[in-house]
Amino acid sequence: MAPRRWSIATRLFALQLVFVVVGVVVGGAWSWASARSDLETDAAEKSTAVAVSIARNPFVVEQARSADPSARLEPYALDLMRRTHTDFITIMAPDRTRWTHPDRAELGRPFRGTIAPALAGTTFTETFAGTLGPSVRAVTPITDDDGRVIGLVAAGVTVANISSALLPRLVSVVLLALAVVAVSALFSWLLSRYLARVTAGRGPEELARVFASYEGVLHSVHEGLVVIDRSGHVVLHNDRAAELLHLPAPDEARGPIPLAALDVPDGLRTLLASGDRAVDETYVAPDRVLVVNQEMAFSRASSRPLGTVATIRDQTELLHLSGELAATRTLTDALRSQTHEFANRLHAVVALLELGRVDEAVRFASDEIDRHADTRTGPPPRHPGTDDANADDADAGDLDAPARADAATVHAPDTGTAPEVIAAVLEAKRAQAHERGVTLTIDTAGLVDPVDAQPNDVITVLGNLVDNAVDAAGADGPGRVSVSVRSADGSSRFVVRDDGAGIPDVEAAYARGWSTKPSGPEGRGIGLDLVRSTVTRLGGQVGVTTGPEGSTFVVELDPGRVRT
Repeated sequence: MAPRRWSIATRLFALQLVFVVVGVVVGGAWSWASARSDLETDAAEKSTAVAVSIARNPFVVEQARSADPSARLEPYALDLMRRTHTDFITIMAPDRTRWTHPDRAELGRPFRGTIAPALAGTTFTETFAGTLGPSVRAVTPITDDDGRVIGLVAAGVTVANISSALLPRLVSVVLLALAVVAVSALFSWLLSRYLARVTAGRGPEELARVFASYEGVLHSVHEGLVVIDRSGHVVLHNDRAAELLHLPAPDEARGPIPLAALDVPDGLRTLLASGDRAVDETYVAPDRVLVVNQEMAFSRASSRPLGTVATIRDQTELLHLSGELAATRTLTDALRSQTHEFANRLHAVVALLELGRVDEAVRFASDEIDRHADTRTGPPPRHPGTDDANADDADAGDLDAPARADAATVHAPDTGTAPEVIAAVLEAKRAQAHERGVTLTIDTAGLVDPVDAQPNDVITVLGNLVDNAVDAAGADGPGRVSVSVRSADGSSRFVVRDDGAGIPDVEAAYARGWSTKPSGPEGRGIGLDLVRSTVTRLGGQVGVTTGPEGSTFVVELDPGRVRT
């Protein structure tokens, strides 16, 4: 297992600490060198001043001419050293012979150091290691009235004493450096704790991988993903969420988006703002049916929620496909029932023919044809270009209706739904209602022109209204349902009546999730909501009257309004 790399906080703390320590060390060394240079310069100037003042003293000039200069100059030099805080004052002959020295054993011995510039009449300074160790000294000539060099004066301060003078400064520099390091370390530690909290202790490489993964997930998932903070703002969303919720593209978002600015149903906005947990909750928007899941988001280091994460799926196409599947299943079931019924009748006809009772077989088949023809309450729809003979032929065989409906559904024009499609669907619904003991009466006499709507939408409206009516009529036993469809001159009207117990609350009936039926695997409580949203989108309106005698739904499609 590879060792864990340092986090951003740890790296920043270490970098700042190293930077401060190096800066303090460099600054301290520079301060030490600068102070030492300043002290050496001061010592050289002081030594020069002392040496020049001694060399120009008449007393010193006079004693330099005497036979025993040491006798008078030695006490004078020692006293002057004490008063001027000079480490040594050496007065010597031009040949280096010492007349004075702090160590009396060195009297009469040659001076160690450079004297050539002084013999030439020039005062100079140098750092030289003499009998007292390395020192900063000044050497100047003693001249008589004629300018002749009769002696030399050397005065100086040892380097050891200069270093001792630097100790107080060094202590100040060290204390200041430690204080700077401590303060910098404290601020670096506080900053590193903040970074460790906001980055969850991750290193830059790990954060780069996390960001790359997040970007890949956000752009690749087919569900909408929305992250909402505690203040009720959308702080993160992906491309699919931008499409479903009409948000700006993720790359174009300039900051958090308040929930109040979202173009979504009020119920969905309330859910997103509440932060409550949601599992597969359905919300019907003007142009979509959205399924929402929502969970609270927590960080690994805190039990306080950071906000909520919501995933959004678009079920519009799925519901349309489900409607088509339900219609197809209804037609299939009706065809299967009719096939079984006609098979039984054919068995009877074949049996009569085998017995030689041809007249009875013909009469039996004729009675069956007449019985099925009598189940209609009105003539079949007539269309331009269709004569009565053709209409009678189309009426003669109910078994062809599902096939014609399927073909018409496939080949229906984009501008509307053919009457054959509607008739076939209603016939299938009648067979389905018959199996439940409900009598379904269909009136398509006014269905002259195609309905100005797509087949999927017409099936959604009629299918849900008829299914609800059959459920209501058959809830307490046999019941009756009537359906009337009219379409002429671009105007369409659907009327569905039942003799059920009525609707206790009409407004609540349109709300998502309301139903008088028990829940099942196919879901309940969304049919009327879909009817209203579909009719509204088609530019129409839906009304209902209800009471103890039953309910009547009326759908009016207005061709003058633009459909979206």
